Amino acid sequence: MELHEPELREVPVTAVLAALADDVRLQIVRALAEGGEYACGTFEFGVSKATRSHHLKVLREAGLTRTRVAGTSRYVRLRREELDRLYPGLLDAVLTAPARSGAGSGSG
Repeated sequence: MELHEPELREVPVTAVLAALADDVRLQIVRALAEGGEYACGTFEFGVSKATRSHHLKVLREAGLTRTRVAGTSRYVRLRREELDRLYPGLLDAVLTAPARSGAGSGSG
């Protein structure tokens, strides 16, 4: 099964930023930034399976992730090197930004 994974240079930076603008997708990217490849089913984040699949699709179509299909399983990883080469500093800025809390401002 082939999944649509665009060449990152063909993805407008606005699409990358839009994909990162969602809290759940940002949580997924933060988890993937820890390194390695993760089974898609390991991401919980308090959303349904269908919602998780949607978020992973948005990330993949924005060029942020690569998905490998192995039988009935899918494994996802961050396209870190490509992202850093094309948009230097973008991921670092996003990943080091404080996470927003759902209940007002965080401690600081």
